[in-house]
Amino acid sequence: MVAGELYVASDPELVRERAQARDLVARYNAIGQDDQAGRHVLLAELLAQVGEDAWIEPPFYCDYGWNISLGERAFLNFNCVILDCAAVEIGAGAMLGPAVQLCAATHPVDPAERATGLEYAKPIAVGRNVWIGAGAILGAGVTIGDDSVIGAGSVVLRDVPARVLAAGNPCRVIREL
Repeated sequence: MVAGELYVASDPELVRERAQARDLVARYNAIGQDDQAGRHVLLAELLAQVGEDAWIEPPFYCDYGWNISLGERAFLNFNCVILDCAAVEIGAGAMLGPAVQLCAATHPVDPAERATGLEYAKPIAVGRNVWIGAGAILGAGVTIGDDSVIGAGSVVLRDVPARVLAAGNPCRVIREL
């Protein structure tokens, strides 16, 4: 799965890993606002890396957690979803608006292959100081370059270079920053 090869999502080991992550996520989402230290402990247990002062506003949802790395001061607002069947790296100072979805999981486009139930994943990389507006969706294999801005509601299916404003469905570069 992590290597980007076809895999069976119902594999018992993967099912157990997702169940463990969902338990940690449920506990994270249930912790009150007054227990910031408790939230940080759960994030550190769930994610591969949590940079200094990185933060996720609950509720938050992910598949595994151990494929997600947050850089220093990275911030994810309410209702973010990360399907981390491959590595998802969020750079230092990156800000994700409410309801942003990072979907590393994907499926074959060939109907016969898709019917087998196999799926695959491609890594997602969000650079340093990136701002992703509310409700944006990033597809599998996408890289967002440092210091770029993705407009709210955008559907990003191709890489976005550094220092640009990009928006739309499909997402396109609007101008350089």
